[in-house]
Amino acid sequence: MDIHRLEVFCRVVELQSFTRAGEAVCLTQPTVSEHVRALEEMLGEKLVDRLGREVLPTPAGKILYEYGRKIIRLRDEAVQAVQNYTGNLCGHLLIGASTIPGTYILPTIIGSFKSRHPSIQITVAISGSAKIVERLLRSDLEAGLVGARWQDRRVVLEEVFADELILATWPDHPWAERKSIRLDELAGQPFIMREQGSGTRKVMSETLREHGFDLASLSVVAEMGSTEAVRQAIKARIGISILSYHSIAEDLHNKSLVAPPIEGLRISRPFYLIQRKNRQVSPLCTAFLNYLRQRAAERS
Repeated sequence: MDIHRLEVFCRVVELQSFTRAGEAVCLTQPTVSEHVRALEEMLGEKLVDRLGREVLPTPAGKILYEYGRKIIRLRDEAVQAVQNYTGNLCGHLLIGASTIPGTYILPTIIGSFKSRHPSIQITVAISGSAKIVERLLRSDLEAGLVGARWQDRRVVLEEVFADELILATWPDHPWAERKSIRLDELAGQPFIMREQGSGTRKVMSETLREHGFDLASLSVVAEMGSTEAVRQAIKARIGISILSYHSIAEDLHNKSLVAPPIEGLRISRPFYLIQRKNRQVSPLCTAFLNYLRQRAAERS
């Protein structure tokens, strides 16, 4: 079985489109279709169903996809292992990150690592913590960096960076000049919430409950799928929120947002390096994670 043909098929399944798969692997749509047809003829099974513009794998296609990804990963690991042996780290690493570490921590670390190993390519898939864990368990990602401790025996977590969640308001909000506010004063205030599955939301909710605060008393005026959307919504005076210090440090410095402290409450949040239990990662992934740990130790 031709590995390149198998790789094209996997891209069709992942992108659910012959056209998008062709763009991803620099082939024309007819060529992509021919690769899939050749695999179907060789196996004697239909591998994809064309439902309008959408392409979905058949039961046989799902089986081939799972094995295909393993074959491609082994090929990449073999190439990386040989290159690593000769002192030339290379290859493509796909990792996941929740919003805060993916936006505010990883870019500088990746840039520094890539300057040492210019032949590598690193792709960061940024999503909510729940989605990152889901993709890790599917083996779509080799590792992830998330902001919530996940209770799943199939994953291994390692604390690497630290953060703090703080209350944020706009500069002329009635609380902006106060030295502190009471936790119960949050009740009834227009509040902007991150979406379900967000690590920020998970940690905030757990901590507020531990301090006896009833989350149902929050007057949630909006749910937003990114930290950036919440930042802009606060500036637009839609409501207040509790956000990562990393995400609004520049706003606090510029005084476009303010952070009145909440009495007796500090929401510390570590960021966790997350890996699939008992999975052997590629040499490139091993090298990057070791570098990530080194940078985390320097910060602490």
